[in-house]
Amino acid sequence: MRFSIGLAAASVLILAGSAWAQEATPVAAPAASASEWRAVAPENLLVIDTNKGRILVELAPEVAPGHVERIRLLAGRGFFDNLLWHRVIDQFMAQTGDPLGTGEGQSPYPDLKAEFTFRRDSQTPFTAVAAPAGAVLGFLHSLPVQTQPDAYMATTADKKVHAWGLYCPGVAGMARDEAPDSANSQFFLMRQPYPSLDKRYTIWGRVVSGLDVVRALKFSPKPDGIVAEPDRMTRVRVASDLPEAERPTARVLDTASSQFRALAEAVRQARGADFSVCDIDLPVQVAGAPAA
Repeated sequence: MRFSIGLAAASVLILAGSAWAQEATPVAAPAASASEWRAVAPENLLVIDTNKGRILVELAPEVAPGHVERIRLLAGRGFFDNLLWHRVIDQFMAQTGDPLGTGEGQSPYPDLKAEFTFRRDSQTPFTAVAAPAGAVLGFLHSLPVQTQPDAYMATTADKKVHAWGLYCPGVAGMARDEAPDSANSQFFLMRQPYPSLDKRYTIWGRVVSGLDVVRALKFSPKPDGIVAEPDRMTRVRVASDLPEAERPTARVLDTASSQFRALAEAVRQARGADFSVCDIDLPVQVAGAPAA
């Protein structure tokens, strides 16, 4: 089937899903002042209204500019409106973006070149939370990221280092077929973490509000994940394309703030040796118009 996230791997993911579904007990975020919240730019806020509720995704143009441009284009043209969540696997992900609703369809635009990794320099808005040997884990805005240490920048011609997004819950990825450069319009939102997808499927954003909606979407018990009578997206727009009266706003705890550092340290202490960057849930404040 075209535009899947590895059908052969999907059955393995179902079997392994229970292990990855062992979520940490949430750690309450410390109280933060108004200056410690970061407003998501309206041109980077994707508003996905569904029959189950609203999902807000922060786009990551620093990580995958070509894919973010495609998502903005398709959303602006109403391409995603009324499309089905045709493939949903519990403990894994929810897939949509197919005009045929079968897994075989795509937009009329050309396929995209893979953006599995990106280059990070000293000006990239990155906040580190852990530094295992030879690597650094942290956040680029709301997106969990792994990267080479800053010290390596002095050794590269472009003064940048290798980095990639991590498939934590809520992360938005692009579906494709076996060819790396075959993503087009189908995408998926993670219901649970699954690190085997890292550097294999382009990441273009992360859910900042509505992960409960993603997890409430009807899923299939079958290995291929194809859903009978699936849920659907009712309207998908970038916030900046909506009239002011219909535009939601989202503020996320700034990862450059002292309160974020306190939250990250509290999670590290609570999880101990089991700590993962996926354990850190960024607090969000949402305001504005309700779902369409």
